[in-house]
Amino acid sequence: MVKVYLSRKGISFTERNVSEDREALTTLLEMGYRTTPVTVIGEERIVGYSTAQIDAALAAAGAE
Repeated sequence: MVKVYLSRKGISFTERNVSEDREALTTLLEMGYRTTPVTVIGEERIVGYSTAQIDAALAAAGAE
């Protein structure tokens, strides 16, 4: 859902699949998370799917 939401808004992103990318899994665990999705926008980390949090983080990062 996050990918679809960002795509519809015309926001480019990099997907890191923890099921296929061991380094991505290590990064996720180092951030203290064990669940996905985790969306990183600037310094903000958003766990789960929240359009309000994504929009706020995009605005804070000057991406919207």
